[in-house]
Amino acid sequence: MSIRVVVADDQDLVRTGLVMILGAQPGLEVVGQAADGLAALDLATRLRPDVLLVDIRMPGLDGVEVTRRLAGPDVTDPMAVVVITTFDLDEYVLGALRAGARGFLLKDAGPELLVQAIHAAANGDALIAPNVTRRLLATFADQAPVVPVQPIDPLTEREEEVLALVARGRTNAEIATELFVGLSTVKTHVASLMTKLGARNRVEIAMWSYDTRRVRAD
Repeated sequence: MSIRVVVADDQDLVRTGLVMILGAQPGLEVVGQAADGLAALDLATRLRPDVLLVDIRMPGLDGVEVTRRLAGPDVTDPMAVVVITTFDLDEYVLGALRAGARGFLLKDAGPELLVQAIHAAANGDALIAPNVTRRLLATFADQAPVVPVQPIDPLTEREEEVLALVARGRTNAEIATELFVGLSTVKTHVASLMTKLGARNRVEIAMWSYDTRRVRAD
């Protein structure tokens, strides 16, 4: 079954390019396009795609506000949103993560990473461009306005190891290789971390790890 994607970007050339890249990938289907934030919100609400790919700077509503309305902390059935931007600015990324984005990419990240991010988001995973992951999550921790929530149950030694690797932007496959365990085992540990931390995705797990100073930026 194909992953259904809606693409939202106010630049016609960029939007067309994204649609062409995704449409050429097996297992992906672009089901809608939007040129501004209000149209993106309406289209995503009506079509309920598996993933919304949204530019962070758009007229009407920006990508952060669109993300907040579709995937924010108060949303009962949050949508998988991947945010893209030309600008590698902390405030953009932090705003997107706080709003509930399940991925963040720069527009020059390349087709391979873009497709990876779409698949990750659709599978309940999360991907942030490797060149910004640790710096941005560390910045988030430095600016965290509240005392971090404590896990409902203590983390096991293995969960702490998985936590640290998630925080460093590793995929499940990379974690499995590094820890010499099966992929299903990694998925089980990640699911357990989400439950214990009250996190909805890997991005929130990573932010919690920096917020609690379990993992620090180098």
